[in-house]
Amino acid sequence: MKWLENMNNAIEYIENNLQEKMDYEKVAHAACCSVYHFQRMFSFMTNIPLSEYIRRRKMTMAAFELQNSDIKIIDLALKYGYDSPESFTRAFQLLHGITPTAARKLGTYIKAYPRISFQITIKGDSEMNYRVVQKQAFQVYGIERIFDTKDGENLKDIPKFWKELMDNGEFDKLAKSANYPSSVNAVCGYREMEGTKFPYMVCSLKTSLSDTTGYTVVDVPAATWVLFVNEPHSMEDTTKETQALIARVYTDWLPTSNYDLVPGYEFEMYYDTFDGKCYEEAWYRVVPKR
Repeated sequence: MKWLENMNNAIEYIENNLQEKMDYEKVAHAACCSVYHFQRMFSFMTNIPLSEYIRRRKMTMAAFELQNSDIKIIDLALKYGYDSPESFTRAFQLLHGITPTAARKLGTYIKAYPRISFQITIKGDSEMNYRVVQKQAFQVYGIERIFDTKDGENLKDIPKFWKELMDNGEFDKLAKSANYPSSVNAVCGYREMEGTKFPYMVCSLKTSLSDTTGYTVVDVPAATWVLFVNEPHSMEDTTKETQALIARVYTDWLPTSNYDLVPGYEFEMYYDTFDGKCYEEAWYRVVPKR
């Protein structure tokens, strides 16, 4: 599986460079994708940010070395890319709960985080509902904000963004701008940005009735799309259920499908049911695997 091979190539690069300042561009290059796309996939698949995984691996290896050598703490700090023994000690204590000096004592408990390996896991206990469709080019418009995948900030900040728009009335204003019954959705990654940042827009579908004054308009190219849908749930569980649906796209569907994802223009579509519940769709552009 080429996709799994690429992800494991990125892990191999990380493991071979734990003693260096990590170059996120090179990590993503090993996975044959952008920094933003790799960090987004990684966090959804592992439930931890890439930076946290790297920190855990550095501190795991540092703890092993502390207990099995006479290396000075200042040298160990420099070896694992820390500017000072103080910053190294803070990072070490945050993970292990003890200082590097205390970790040297015989019988002291330390934590070990093993290397991640991406592989296919056969579950079969929960189906995924999806369909593949062809869509002509269309437009969406809405309220844009720039987010960052660094340290998993986007997973916390995007729900806050939605709440802010609902609290200040902008959500309702956007819904009314469509001038017909329409749901408010979201799209991300619709233009390239440097590093770990990406654009995210709370949006509506643009039609001839839409009033787009003051909003950002995005042109979505014609493409083949795969649309995933989750089960109805309570409104309070929307963030959790949406993130779980996206995670399953990467962990359950992509490794065994006949398609490759095309990065960019990733949609979150939100719907209400007639009994007070809601559900979501996740839209991805795809191409057949070669």
